[in-house]
Amino acid sequence: MDYLNAHSISSSATIKQALAILDKQGVIANVLFVLDSNNKLIGSLTDGDIRRGLLRGVDIENTVDKVMNHQCKFETHDRIDNDKVKAYKKAGIYFIPLVNARKEIVSIINLKEYKLPLPVDTVIMAGGKGERLLPLTDQIPKPLLKVGSKPIIEHNIDRLKNFGVKEIYISINYLGEQVVNYFGDGVAKGVSIKYVKESKPLGTLGSVKLLQKNFTRDSILIMNSDLLTTIDFEEFYKAFTESDADMAIAATSYYVDIPYAVMEVDSDNTVRSLKEKPRYTYYSNAGIYLLKKEILKYIPDDELFNSTDLMEILLQLNKKLITFPILGYWLDIGKMEDYKKAQDDIKHIF
Repeated sequence: MDYLNAHSISSSATIKQALAILDKQGVIANVLFVLDSNNKLIGSLTDGDIRRGLLRGVDIENTVDKVMNHQCKFETHDRIDNDKVKAYKKAGIYFIPLVNARKEIVSIINLKEYKLPLPVDTVIMAGGKGERLLPLTDQIPKPLLKVGSKPIIEHNIDRLKNFGVKEIYISINYLGEQVVNYFGDGVAKGVSIKYVKESKPLGTLGSVKLLQKNFTRDSILIMNSDLLTTIDFEEFYKAFTESDADMAIAATSYYVDIPYAVMEVDSDNTVRSLKEKPRYTYYSNAGIYLLKKEILKYIPDDELFNSTDLMEILLQLNKKLITFPILGYWLDIGKMEDYKKAQDDIKHIF
Protein backbone atom coordinates (compact mmCIF):
# COMPACT_ATOMS: atom_id res chain seq x y z
CA MET A 1 0.00 0.00 0.00
CA ASP A 2 1.17 3.56 -0.75
CA TYR A 3 1.24 4.94 2.79
CA LEU A 4 3.02 8.10 1.67
CA ASN A 5 0.04 9.44 -0.26
CA ALA A 6 -2.54 8.05 2.15
CA HIS A 7 -0.95 9.57 5.24
CA SER A 8 0.42 12.95 4.17
CA ILE A 9 -1.28 16.32 3.83
CA SER A 10 -0.28 19.86 2.91
CA SER A 11 -0.03 22.46 5.67
CA SER A 12 -2.34 24.64 3.58
CA ALA A 13 -5.19 22.11 3.75
CA THR A 14 -8.08 22.91 6.05
CA ILE A 15 -8.94 21.09 9.23
CA LYS A 16 -12.22 20.09 7.63
CA GLN A 17 -10.36 18.48 4.71
CA ALA A 18 -8.09 16.64 7.14
CA LEU A 19 -11.08 15.30 9.06
CA ALA A 20 -12.54 13.87 5.86
CA ILE A 21 -9.27 11.99 5.15
CA LEU A 22 -8.89 10.75 8.72
CA ASP A 23 -12.48 9.53 8.72
CA LYS A 24 -11.67 7.22 5.79
CA GLN A 25 -8.57 5.80 7.46
CA GLY A 26 -10.31 4.08 10.34
CA VAL A 27 -9.59 4.07 14.05
CA ILE A 28 -6.13 2.44 14.07
CA ALA A 29 -4.60 4.25 11.12
CA ASN A 30 -5.82 7.78 11.77
CA VAL A 31 -2.73 9.93 11.40
CA LEU A 32 -1.53 12.43 8.81
CA PHE A 33 1.94 13.87 8.38
CA VAL A 34 1.96 17.56 7.52
CA LEU A 35 4.21 18.88 4.74
CA ASP A 36 5.13 22.51 4.08
CA SER A 37 5.27 24.12 0.64
CA ASN A 38 8.70 22.53 0.07
CA ASN A 39 7.38 19.06 0.96
CA LYS A 40 9.31 19.01 4.23
CA LEU A 41 7.87 17.29 7.28
CA ILE A 42 6.73 19.86 9.86
CA GLY A 43 4.28 17.94 12.04
CA SER A 44 1.70 15.21 12.51
CA LEU A 45 -2.04 15.32 12.88
CA THR A 46 -4.59 13.02 14.52
CA ASP A 47 -8.26 13.42 15.30
CA GLY A 48 -7.16 14.02 18.90
CA ASP A 49 -5.04 17.00 17.81
CA ILE A 50 -8.02 18.39 15.92
CA ARG A 51 -10.39 17.85 18.85
CA ARG A 52 -8.07 19.70 21.22
CA GLY A 53 -7.73 22.54 18.69
CA LEU A 54 -11.47 22.89 18.30
CA LEU A 55 -11.85 23.02 22.07
CA ARG A 56 -9.39 25.92 22.07
CA GLY A 57 -11.63 27.75 19.63
CA VAL A 58 -9.79 27.07 16.37
CA ASP A 59 -12.19 27.23 13.42
CA ILE A 60 -12.68 24.12 11.31
CA GLU A 61 -11.89 26.15 8.16
CA ASN A 62 -8.45 27.06 9.49
CA THR A 63 -5.38 25.31 8.06
CA VAL A 64 -4.05 22.16 9.70
CA ASP A 65 -0.81 23.80 10.86
CA LYS A 66 -2.90 25.57 13.52
CA VAL A 67 -3.63 22.29 15.33
CA MET A 68 -0.88 19.88 14.28
CA ASN A 69 1.64 18.31 16.67
CA HIS A 70 5.02 19.96 16.05
CA GLN A 71 6.86 17.19 17.95
CA CYS A 72 6.35 14.64 15.24
CA LYS A 73 8.12 11.27 15.51
CA PHE A 74 10.25 10.35 12.50
CA GLU A 75 13.29 8.29 11.52
CA THR A 76 16.07 8.83 8.99
CA HIS A 77 15.41 6.52 6.04
CA ASP A 78 18.92 5.03 5.99
CA ARG A 79 19.47 4.76 9.76
CA ILE A 80 16.36 3.38 11.43
CA ASP A 81 16.85 3.03 15.20
CA ASN A 82 15.58 -0.41 16.17
CA ASP A 83 15.25 0.52 19.85
CA LYS A 84 13.04 3.47 18.93
CA VAL A 85 10.93 1.23 16.69
CA LYS A 86 10.33 -1.09 19.64
CA ALA A 87 9.38 1.91 21.81
CA TYR A 88 6.98 3.24 19.16
CA LYS A 89 5.21 -0.11 18.98
CA LYS A 90 4.97 -0.28 22.77
CA ALA A 91 3.46 3.21 22.83
CA GLY A 92 0.86 2.25 20.20
CA ILE A 93 2.45 4.31 17.40
CA TYR A 94 2.18 2.41 14.14
CA PHE A 95 2.98 4.85 11.33
CA ILE A 96 6.39 6.51 11.15
CA PRO A 97 7.71 8.73 8.34
CA LEU A 98 11.23 8.11 7.04
CA VAL A 99 12.95 11.33 5.97
CA ASN A 100 16.10 12.30 4.10
CA ALA A 101 18.69 14.91 5.10
CA ARG A 102 16.37 17.71 3.92
CA LYS A 103 13.58 16.31 6.10
CA GLU A 104 11.56 15.35 3.04
CA ILE A 105 9.50 12.20 3.54
CA VAL A 106 10.97 9.32 1.55
CA SER A 107 8.38 6.80 2.71
CA ILE A 108 6.00 6.01 5.54
CA ILE A 109 6.22 2.61 7.23
CA ASN A 110 3.52 0.70 9.01
CA LEU A 111 5.14 -0.74 12.13
CA LYS A 112 2.59 -3.55 12.22
CA GLU A 113 4.14 -4.79 8.99
CA TYR A 114 7.71 -3.62 9.53
CA LYS A 115 10.32 -6.18 10.58
CA LEU A 116 13.41 -5.10 12.48
CA PRO A 117 16.51 -5.52 10.26
CA LEU A 118 18.36 -8.69 11.12
CA PRO A 119 22.00 -8.01 12.12
CA VAL A 120 23.35 -10.92 10.09
CA ASP A 121 25.52 -11.55 7.05
CA THR A 122 23.45 -13.60 4.61
CA VAL A 123 24.53 -16.24 2.12
CA ILE A 124 22.26 -18.03 -0.37
CA MET A 125 23.65 -21.27 -1.77
CA ALA A 126 22.89 -21.44 -5.49
CA GLY A 127 25.62 -23.58 -7.01
CA GLY A 128 23.95 -26.99 -7.38
CA LYS A 129 23.26 -28.68 -10.70
CA GLY A 130 19.70 -29.78 -9.93
CA GLU A 131 20.21 -33.10 -11.70
CA ARG A 132 16.96 -34.57 -10.37
CA LEU A 133 15.08 -31.84 -12.22
CA LEU A 134 16.53 -32.62 -15.63
CA PRO A 135 15.71 -31.77 -18.38
CA LEU A 136 14.45 -28.49 -16.84
CA THR A 137 17.92 -27.72 -15.50
CA ASP A 138 19.77 -28.64 -18.67
CA GLN A 139 19.99 -25.00 -19.78
CA ILE A 140 18.72 -23.15 -16.68
CA PRO A 141 20.15 -23.35 -13.14
CA LYS A 142 17.65 -24.66 -10.61
CA PRO A 143 17.50 -21.40 -8.61
CA LEU A 144 16.14 -19.62 -11.71
CA LEU A 145 13.34 -22.10 -12.39
CA LYS A 146 10.12 -20.18 -12.02
CA VAL A 147 7.59 -20.94 -9.32
CA GLY A 148 4.56 -18.91 -10.18
CA SER A 149 5.68 -15.62 -11.71
CA LYS A 150 9.30 -15.54 -10.53
CA PRO A 151 12.31 -17.79 -9.90
CA ILE A 152 12.63 -19.89 -6.74
CA ILE A 153 15.60 -17.89 -5.48
CA GLU A 154 13.76 -14.59 -5.99
CA HIS A 155 11.02 -15.69 -3.60
CA ASN A 156 13.72 -16.19 -0.96
CA ILE A 157 15.41 -12.85 -1.67
CA ASP A 158 12.06 -11.08 -1.38
CA ARG A 159 11.33 -12.78 1.93
CA LEU A 160 14.76 -11.89 3.31
CA LYS A 161 14.21 -8.31 2.18
CA ASN A 162 10.91 -8.24 4.07
CA PHE A 163 12.88 -9.02 7.22
CA GLY A 164 15.25 -6.12 6.70
CA VAL A 165 18.10 -8.01 5.02
CA LYS A 166 19.74 -5.54 2.65
CA GLU A 167 23.01 -7.26 1.75
CA ILE A 168 23.14 -10.78 0.32
CA TYR A 169 25.94 -12.99 -0.95
CA ILE A 170 25.04 -15.66 -3.49
CA SER A 171 27.31 -18.67 -3.96
CA ILE A 172 27.22 -19.80 -7.60
CA ASN A 173 28.72 -22.53 -9.74
CA TYR A 174 26.65 -24.41 -12.35
CA LEU A 175 25.38 -21.89 -14.95
CA GLY A 176 26.04 -19.23 -12.32
CA GLU A 177 26.48 -16.46 -14.88
CA GLN A 178 22.73 -16.65 -15.50
CA VAL A 179 22.06 -15.84 -11.84
CA VAL A 180 24.47 -12.89 -12.07
CA ASN A 181 22.81 -11.66 -15.26
CA TYR A 182 19.34 -11.94 -13.73
CA PHE A 183 19.97 -10.06 -10.46
CA GLY A 184 23.09 -8.01 -11.21
CA ASP A 185 24.10 -5.98 -8.17
CA GLY A 186 20.59 -6.27 -6.71
CA VAL A 187 19.72 -2.57 -6.99
CA ALA A 188 16.56 -3.37 -8.96
CA LYS A 189 15.44 -5.53 -6.01
CA GLY A 190 16.30 -2.88 -3.43
CA VAL A 191 19.18 -4.93 -1.99
CA SER A 192 22.92 -5.31 -2.51
CA ILE A 193 23.95 -8.63 -4.04
CA LYS A 194 27.51 -9.92 -4.35
CA TYR A 195 28.66 -13.27 -5.65
CA VAL A 196 31.21 -15.92 -4.78
CA LYS A 197 32.11 -18.38 -7.52
CA GLU A 198 33.15 -21.89 -6.61
CA SER A 199 36.08 -23.18 -8.65
CA LYS A 200 34.88 -26.67 -7.73
CA PRO A 201 31.91 -28.07 -5.76
CA LEU A 202 32.44 -27.15 -2.10
CA GLY A 203 29.23 -28.41 -0.51
CA THR A 204 26.79 -26.49 1.65
CA LEU A 205 29.38 -24.61 3.68
CA GLY A 206 32.66 -24.87 1.79
CA SER A 207 31.98 -21.73 -0.26
CA VAL A 208 30.90 -19.82 2.85
CA LYS A 209 34.47 -20.08 4.10
CA LEU A 210 35.57 -18.17 0.99
CA LEU A 211 33.57 -15.19 2.25
CA GLN A 212 34.93 -15.18 5.80
CA LYS A 213 36.91 -11.95 5.35
CA ASN A 214 33.86 -10.19 3.91
CA PHE A 215 31.61 -10.76 6.91
CA THR A 216 31.17 -7.79 9.23
CA ARG A 217 28.60 -9.18 11.68
CA ASP A 218 28.82 -11.78 14.41
CA SER A 219 26.08 -14.02 13.01
CA ILE A 220 25.80 -15.68 9.61
CA LEU A 221 22.49 -16.70 8.01
CA ILE A 222 22.86 -19.39 5.37
CA MET A 223 20.09 -20.92 3.28
CA ASN A 224 19.67 -23.09 0.22
CA SER A 225 18.25 -21.30 -2.81
CA ASP A 226 15.86 -24.07 -3.83
CA LEU A 227 13.51 -23.75 -0.86
CA LEU A 228 10.02 -22.35 -0.79
CA THR A 229 9.19 -21.31 2.76
CA THR A 230 7.33 -18.86 4.98
CA ILE A 231 9.86 -19.16 7.81
CA ASP A 232 9.83 -16.25 10.26
CA PHE A 233 13.47 -15.15 10.08
CA GLU A 234 13.00 -12.74 12.99
CA GLU A 235 11.81 -15.52 15.31
CA PHE A 236 14.58 -17.78 14.02
CA TYR A 237 17.21 -15.18 14.88
CA LYS A 238 15.59 -14.47 18.24
CA ALA A 239 15.69 -18.16 19.18
CA PHE A 240 19.33 -18.36 18.10
CA THR A 241 20.52 -15.36 20.11
CA GLU A 242 18.42 -15.90 23.21
CA SER A 243 19.68 -19.47 23.55
CA ASP A 244 23.30 -18.36 22.96
CA ALA A 245 23.66 -21.26 20.53
CA ASP A 246 26.71 -21.75 18.36
CA MET A 247 24.53 -22.96 15.51
CA ALA A 248 20.79 -23.11 14.87
CA ILE A 249 19.21 -25.40 12.30
CA ALA A 250 15.75 -24.69 10.94
CA ALA A 251 13.82 -27.94 10.99
CA THR A 252 10.68 -29.43 9.55
CA SER A 253 8.69 -31.96 11.52
CA TYR A 254 7.67 -35.40 10.34
CA TYR A 255 5.13 -37.57 12.13
CA VAL A 256 5.07 -41.34 12.21
CA ASP A 257 1.81 -42.88 13.42
CA ILE A 258 2.02 -46.44 14.70
CA PRO A 259 -1.31 -48.24 14.15
CA TYR A 260 -0.72 -50.67 17.03
CA ALA A 261 -0.05 -50.52 20.75
CA VAL A 262 3.69 -50.20 21.37
CA MET A 263 5.37 -51.92 24.30
CA GLU A 264 8.51 -50.46 25.78
CA VAL A 265 10.70 -53.18 27.29
CA ASP A 266 14.02 -53.28 29.13
CA SER A 267 17.03 -55.54 28.54
CA ASP A 268 15.37 -58.63 30.11
CA ASN A 269 12.24 -58.18 27.99
CA THR A 270 10.16 -56.92 30.90
CA VAL A 271 7.41 -54.58 29.68
CA ARG A 272 7.77 -51.19 31.35
CA SER A 273 5.10 -49.22 29.56
CA LEU A 274 2.41 -49.48 26.94
CA LYS A 275 1.48 -46.76 24.46
CA GLU A 276 -1.68 -47.12 22.42
CA LYS A 277 -1.16 -46.15 18.77
CA PRO A 278 1.52 -43.55 19.52
CA ARG A 279 2.68 -40.75 17.24
CA TYR A 280 6.41 -40.08 17.05
CA THR A 281 7.79 -36.72 15.91
CA TYR A 282 11.09 -36.38 14.08
CA TYR A 283 12.84 -33.22 12.96
CA SER A 284 14.60 -32.94 9.61
CA ASN A 285 17.20 -30.42 8.42
CA ALA A 286 15.37 -27.69 6.45
CA GLY A 287 18.46 -26.19 4.77
CA ILE A 288 18.47 -22.88 6.69
CA TYR A 289 21.12 -22.13 9.33
CA LEU A 290 22.34 -19.47 11.72
CA LEU A 291 25.81 -19.71 13.15
CA LYS A 292 28.29 -17.59 15.03
CA LYS A 293 31.03 -16.19 12.81
CA GLU A 294 33.67 -17.70 15.08
CA ILE A 295 32.41 -21.16 14.12
CA LEU A 296 33.72 -20.66 10.59
CA LYS A 297 37.18 -21.63 11.84
CA TYR A 298 36.02 -25.26 11.91
CA ILE A 299 35.32 -25.22 8.16
CA PRO A 300 38.39 -26.33 6.15
CA ASP A 301 39.72 -24.16 3.32
CA ASP A 302 38.91 -25.12 -0.26
CA GLU A 303 37.38 -28.49 0.61
CA LEU A 304 34.00 -30.09 0.09
CA PHE A 305 32.21 -29.47 3.38
CA ASN A 306 28.51 -29.78 4.20
CA SER A 307 26.37 -28.49 7.03
CA THR A 308 26.16 -31.98 8.52
CA ASP A 309 29.98 -32.09 8.67
CA LEU A 310 29.97 -28.93 10.76
CA MET A 311 27.21 -30.24 13.02
CA GLU A 312 29.20 -33.38 13.78
CA ILE A 313 32.30 -31.35 14.65
CA LEU A 314 30.35 -29.02 16.92
CA LEU A 315 28.71 -31.94 18.70
CA GLN A 316 32.10 -33.55 19.28
CA LEU A 317 33.34 -30.27 20.77
CA ASN A 318 30.25 -29.99 23.01
CA LYS A 319 29.16 -26.78 21.27
CA LYS A 320 25.54 -25.76 21.51
CA LEU A 321 23.26 -26.67 18.60
CA ILE A 322 19.55 -25.94 18.59
CA THR A 323 16.71 -26.63 16.20
CA PHE A 324 14.05 -24.14 15.19
CA PRO A 325 10.83 -25.81 14.02
CA ILE A 326 9.32 -24.10 10.99
CA LEU A 327 5.66 -23.68 11.86
CA GLY A 328 4.69 -22.30 8.46
CA TYR A 329 5.18 -23.59 4.95
CA TRP A 330 8.35 -25.32 3.74
CA LEU A 331 9.16 -27.25 0.59
CA ASP A 332 12.51 -28.43 -0.73
CA ILE A 333 12.20 -28.34 -4.51
CA GLY A 334 14.49 -31.25 -5.25
CA LYS A 335 12.44 -33.52 -7.49
CA MET A 336 10.00 -33.04 -10.33
CA GLU A 337 7.01 -33.83 -8.12
CA ASP A 338 8.20 -31.16 -5.65
CA TYR A 339 8.40 -28.62 -8.46
CA LYS A 340 4.88 -29.45 -9.59
CA LYS A 341 3.62 -29.17 -6.01
CA ALA A 342 5.30 -25.78 -5.66
CA GLN A 343 3.40 -24.48 -8.71
CA ASP A 344 0.12 -25.32 -7.00
CA ASP A 345 1.13 -24.20 -3.51
CA ILE A 346 2.47 -20.80 -4.58
CA LYS A 347 -1.09 -19.71 -5.34
CA HIS A 348 -1.98 -19.91 -1.66
CA ILE A 349 1.09 -19.40 0.54
CA PHE A 350 2.14 -15.80 -0.19
